Parts: sequence; structure tokens; C-alpha cells
Amino acid sequence: MSIHKTPVRVIYGDTDNMGQAYHANYFRWFETGRTEMLRALGLSYKEVEKQGIFLPVSEIYCRFSAPVRYDDMLIIETAVDRQVKGGIKFDYILWNDDETRAVAKGFTKHACVNREGRVVRPPAFLATVIQQAALQNGAV
Repeated sequence: MSIHKTPVRVIYGDTDNMGQAYHANYFRWFETGRTEMLRALGLSYKEVEKQGIFLPVSEIYCRFSAPVRYDDMLIIETAVDRQVKGGIKFDYILWNDDETRAVAKGFTKHACVNREGRVVRPPAFLATVIQQAALQNGAV
């Protein structure tokens, strides 16, 4: 399974009245991780949509294990779970800046939908990129 890492800094607007990162921002960081992973593999979300495929989130999960505060640096670790056949599943670990402590773990599952709003299997161009992600680190 290929792992992509994206650094992100917690901005003041990401925090709540208690000075901790607001929970919904974790899902935004997940989106940043998967977008940058696809971009690193040579395929942007914009290009996927130009080809008539949309990737709505069908399921999302996050488990928080340590607080995140303003100005913290995080590493978003993103991987594709190839065991999912009907859509795409991305797994995430949010690490502190030196990657010694996971602050959150989660996943997103995405359906592949065509322009008419019908669920379809991942088309060949997308399936190829998913396979490429898995092969980069020796997964079969």
C-alpha cells in the first residue's frame, strides 16, 4: 500500500474557543491528504471530474487520540485500501510534526458517480492510478 505524506499547519481559524482544533477540520485535512496523494500520482480531482466521474463521500470515520492546537504542524499520512472494490477507500493517520504520536486516525469511503448521478465502478483511468498507488510500496 502506497503511503503519501502531506504537511499542514493548524491555523487560528481551525481552532475552537478552547484553543483546540475543531473536530470538523480533521475531515478537511483528510480531504487535503487524498487530494495531494492523487496529485502526486499524476491525477488531480479536477481531472477526474473533467472525465465525468465524481467521488462523493459515502462513509467517514475519525478517532481522536490527542489534542491539536493552533500553530501545530501535522503530517497527514494517506493510503488507498485496495480491498474495496465498489468504490475507493482512503485511510488516514494524522501525526504530530515528528511523527512520534498519532493524533487521529480515520478513513473515507467514496462512491464513483457519473454525470447522471449513477453509481459506477471506478473507470480504468482511476483504477490504474489506485493500482499504481498500491504498487509503489510493493503491495499486490
